[in-house]
Formats: sequence, structure tokens, C-alpha cells
Amino acid sequence: MKKIEAIIRKSKFKEVQEALHNVEVNFFSYWDVTGIGNEKEGHVYRGISYSTSEIQRRYLSIVVNDNFVETTINAILKSAATDRVGDGKIFVMPVEEALRIRTGEKGGKSLN
Repeated sequence: MKKIEAIIRKSKFKEVQEALHNVEVNFFSYWDVTGIGNEKEGHVYRGISYSTSEIQRRYLSIVVNDNFVETTINAILKSAATDRVGDGKIFVMPVEEALRIRTGEKGGKSLN
């Protein structure tokens, strides 16, 4: 099993959610987060400079069986991309164990 963490634009969340559901990833958690990005200059709108170094994003936490890792990553990549700076990041890490609280099932079965 792997844990996939993704930080995406809030404006792309519905598209990412739909893409994940389309590949049968139907359970994940998410939070609204603020982070510091690589962009060093602000934007000027109607003569007022706005800082873009602190950016609002959505943080997704998804645990999948090993055979769903590439499918899940591809769904996020395709649906979250705008081809502009600030599209986000994806991190993948191993999960040692998962348990379903209601039944006590362990491992990959607990994710279904």
C-alpha cells in the first residue's frame, strides 16, 4: 500500500475529485492549506501589488493498494495541471498497515 499526498490548486479540486472517482478511488481526505511557493514576485492588479508567495491550496491524502498508485497519480496529474507555476506537488510514501475499524480487516482489504 502507498499513501499519496497531493497539494493542488483549490480551483482544480472538483476536476481532481471527479478524475479520482472515475478511476475508482472513492475515499480520500482533504484539507485547505496555505503554503509558501517558489514565485518571488507579486502580481499587480489595478495598480495594487498582491503578494503571491503565500498561496491557498488543497491538500489531499489518499491511501491505495500498490496496483492503483500509477492510475491515481495519472488521474491527479491530468486533472490538476494548468501548465503554470503553482500547479502543486505529489508525494508517494509506503504504508505499513491499514485496518478497518468496523470489521478489523487488515491490509488492502480494508481499503475497499
